[in-house]
Amino acid sequence: MIKTRKISELYDMDVYTDSGDFFGVVEESILTNNKIAGWRVKATKNSKLSMLLGGAKGVIVPHHMVRAIGNVMIISKNALPEHEEDMEKSE
Repeated sequence: MIKTRKISELYDMDVYTDSGDFFGVVEESILTNNKIAGWRVKATKNSKLSMLLGGAKGVIVPHHMVRAIGNVMIISKNALPEHEEDMEKSE
């Protein structure tokens, strides 16, 4: 049996990457043609996202990057924005 939830139940849910980093908090869902297209994730204090973005308030994570939703939302670490230092290390 498929377990369903209301989208509004997911607001303010903690978001973690699949590598275990705290990413932020779900702020809003983005719907297109009655389907979830993405999630607006707010950068919170001490989150990986706030460290990478600095002054920005958050990012939009495409729904296909979501790996699981339970007590927390788990997203792919590929959803993390590239940081200039990380790009220099890879070169």
